Amino acid sequence: MKSKVAGIVFIVGSLYYIVAEAISATFFNSSLMDAYIFHTISELGIPNANSPLFWLMDSAFILIGLTLIFGNFYSFKDFIAKNKIPFYIFTLITGIGVIIVGLIHGGNPLTSGYHTLGAVMAILGGNILLVLISRSMAEFELYQKITFILGISGIIVFWIMFFNMESIYMPVYERMSVYTLIIWSFVSGIYLLENQFYH
Repeated sequence: MKSKVAGIVFIVGSLYYIVAEAISATFFNSSLMDAYIFHTISELGIPNANSPLFWLMDSAFILIGLTLIFGNFYSFKDFIAKNKIPFYIFTLITGIGVIIVGLIHGGNPLTSGYHTLGAVMAILGGNILLVLISRSMAEFELYQKITFILGISGIIVFWIMFFNMESIYMPVYERMSVYTLIIWSFVSGIYLLENQFYH
């Protein structure tokens, strides 16, 4: 039952994030394609005239952070065979990081440092978490391999983004390194539903 509840939470949280970003980008002060390619996810969450639905994007950040913390602590921990303490630590780093991004906006000189810290915690911490999870379960089958590939890909793209912050395509790198965690949340929801009778 715990796995079923957590599985549904993971799926709903990930889908909410994708839909919320799409709607926020649609109403952003730019074309939809430009919003995705030339404007960061954080820009969608800044309360100004450019993003009238900033609250929707921020709610998605907060919800995916809560989803990760709840899902991992409530149920997914039962699937972790080793490295449980690092698993808990990186779950909290990632979850709290995403929540910080949702609560503290970028673009403000007074708070941008905290926002950036939250983003690094969420993106780098999240992708390290995926690699950790993939190597901490009892088996290394399809689900674990997908998790490992997502994590490694996210880490690589994060560093590409880090060294290309001035590139006009930086928002693309940002999204690629964030979507690994969103995809993992959806895949994990399905995994938990399929394995609900074993834990």
